Amino acid sequence: MTLIAASVVMAGDMAGARKADMKDNMKSSMKGDMQAAMTAEVAIDKPAPDFTLMGVDGKEYSLSDFKGKDVVLEWINFDCPFVKKHYHSGNMPMLQKKYGGMEDVVWLSICSSAPGKQGNFSDDEILAHMKDFNWHATAYLKDSDGMVGRMYGAKTTPHMFVIDKEGVLRYAGAIDNIPSTRVEDVKEATNYVSSALDEIMAKKAVATKTSTPYGCGVKYGEKSQKEANKTM
Repeated sequence: MTLIAASVVMAGDMAGARKADMKDNMKSSMKGDMQAAMTAEVAIDKPAPDFTLMGVDGKEYSLSDFKGKDVVLEWINFDCPFVKKHYHSGNMPMLQKKYGGMEDVVWLSICSSAPGKQGNFSDDEILAHMKDFNWHATAYLKDSDGMVGRMYGAKTTPHMFVIDKEGVLRYAGAIDNIPSTRVEDVKEATNYVSSALDEIMAKKAVATKTSTPYGCGVKYGEKSQKEANKTM
């Protein structure tokens, strides 16, 4: 085999490997989507299901603790390029400061990445990332077994949910309408989360109640025994 022919074969093998990796990543993301969709218990304009999770600060947080406040749920994975886009641009921290700093608004970041999966970190690593990303939410919650993520049908990072003071889910979907990793797109996008919050606080109906979430697929592990028991 000539050197040129060998180079062509090697290039073809590398391209094939890249395609195989992309296919595996797509399968993994689709599997996570299907797992979430199969167990989702949420519906727009219906009461959001309660949950209790441990925060990285060592405290327990329950959704029911915040009845009487508007609540934003943000599914997060610090390794996801889509998450990095919204943090490195300053977009997510700005929203967290603006709304989470209000007396009647709570912002909860939830990580449903399973142990050994992308996005699952030790507490020390989470705290370091929070500092690096200028994170300013109310609490960072750990959902390592994926119970809450599946309950809400969380498919991507970020995947956003807005719950009103009565505990009713008013918005679910993407953070905005430009599904890219380009920081430059943030300023051109329509932000569905801020629009929903502004409308709720103005006692108006939310104009855009749902949208297709975009980002990295939530890195679920296998169903926990508790989750398996629920489906038996």
